[in-house]
Order: sequence, then structure tokens, then C-alpha cells
Amino acid sequence: MSIALIFPGQGSQQVGMGRALADSFAVARAVFEEVDAALGESLSATIFEGPEDKLTLTANAQPALMAVSLATLRVLEAEAGLDVARNAAFVAGHSLGEYSALAAAGSLTVSDAARLLRIRGDAMQKAVPVGEGAMAALLGLDLEAARAVAAEAAEGDVCQAANDNAPGQVVVSGAKAAIERALVIAKSKGAKRAVLLPVSAPFHCALMQPAADVMREALAGVKIVAPKAPLVANVTASPLTDPEDIRKRLVEQVTGAVRWRESVGFMAGAGVTRFIEIGAGKVLSGLVKRIADGATGEAVGSPDDIERLKTDGAFGAS
Repeated sequence: MSIALIFPGQGSQQVGMGRALADSFAVARAVFEEVDAALGESLSATIFEGPEDKLTLTANAQPALMAVSLATLRVLEAEAGLDVARNAAFVAGHSLGEYSALAAAGSLTVSDAARLLRIRGDAMQKAVPVGEGAMAALLGLDLEAARAVAAEAAEGDVCQAANDNAPGQVVVSGAKAAIERALVIAKSKGAKRAVLLPVSAPFHCALMQPAADVMREALAGVKIVAPKAPLVANVTASPLTDPEDIRKRLVEQVTGAVRWRESVGFMAGAGVTRFIEIGAGKVLSGLVKRIADGATGEAVGSPDDIERLKTDGAFGAS
């Protein structure tokens, strides 16, 4: 059974995530301590205790989700015998989860991933004044139909498909007025639902160019090595192993679409039958079941989940 490790993106955060792992396992505590040290503050206190509005801030949610994913991964390595190089055919992550995937595969250090995600979160928040951008989920339309809606709604403003999450689930992003027009147009074109998302900025569209420029500079100063398992990149939906290619695609990812449906489809087509979502929530494992017929998606983020994988010998551990 071929395995892919997948890592959640923004929206999966919740106060208290990862706390049971930190309470139970020293290797998990060490990850949170490393992230706190890298950021010069106790982000772990916000993760474990809240308040929720502080955790939800983009600049906190992004490194927090990575910390929980890497804490979970370290426990899987220590307790369930996970070896990324041996066990994972691919790694992939949704948006910020791409940084988690790269840290999991040894391409970035946890400290560098935390610092980059803090910079990324800040830059994405500041790229567009609050209230000027928006994102909306178009349910029941495929990617081509959603792109047509975005093109019609633009009227000179930025409006583009930002996340192709699963069949019939596409998110559009751009100027608020254009997104509001897209809601109306989508419904007229047969969308089952078209709803504004509770996000603080219009991610993964051209309005994020200032943030892409910040990340180009930030990434230029960070060491990236070849990952232990190929990264299936958001913007290409194909595997990457070259460090300079990875660096380039991480910059492009800020303004580019997250091609999640195609990424999972690629991995399934390459023989992956088991997708293990590592960290907070169950969003990606749920999407897997809608994308890849016959593949399983499972979420791992608690001591009980670790024990289950240890017991079933998922990674060849006894």
C-alpha cells in the first residue's frame, strides 16, 4: 500500500490542538519549544489556551498549524516507526501546509518553517487593506465553470479561481466587489451554493503580489535541501525535488491557485492508496475521499490516532 503524507492549511486550527500530544510525548513538546524559540514568543500558549481570535490571526494560525503537524510527525516517527524516506511516496500540503510538508521531509528546518510562515502570514494580511478583498466557495461547479464565473465577474477587477479543492468545490478570490458579483453569477450558472468565506484577506490571487515579493526575499535567505520524499506542489500538481525549483514554486504559490484536486489525483494515479493527514482537523482526508476513488483518507492528530497507526503497523513498526 503506497502512502502519501498530507498537511492541512488555514481553517483547520482550533484552540487546544496538539496539547494532548505535548502532554504525552517529549518529542512533541520539543517541536513546540523550537517554534517558540524561533519566533521569540510563546506561540504554544496561544495554540493550547487561546484566545481563539488570537490563534485565528493569519500570522499565528500559519506557524501554529505547522507546529502541530510537525509535533504529530515526530511522535509518529518515535512511536509508530514512521520513516518519511522509506514510507512516504509523496508529501503535499494545502497552502501553508506545503511548508509543513517540506519540514516533514527535511527540506526546511522547523525553525525556518516557523519564521517563514510568520513572515508569510504577516505579508498576506498586509497585502490588501481589510475589507477590500474577499473569497467565496462555489459549490457544484467544476474548475472550468468557476473560471468562467470569475472572468465574467471581474469587470476589470481581480477575480480568479484560488483553490480547486475537490470536484464541485472551487474557491474564488479577489476584489470584494468582484467576488460579490461572482456569487450572483455562480448561482445563475447552476451552483448549488455560493458563499463568502470568513477570511481576512483574498489569498492565492494577483492581489497577493506584495506578499509574493516579501516571500521571494525571505526564501532567498533560507537553506532548502532536497526533500526525503517528493513534494507534490500546489501550483504545479506535480512532484518536485530540486531545492531551487521548490523555492521558486513557494513564491508562485502566494498568488497562484492551490491545485489540490489535481495534486491528489496525481498521487492516486501514481499508486497512492492511503493518504494520511498529519496535524489538526480532517479537511484534507475528507477531500481525498471525494477525489480519488478507492483511496483512503485518515486524519492523525491525537495520541489515540498514533496508537491506532502503531497497532495496525502502517509504517512497518511492530
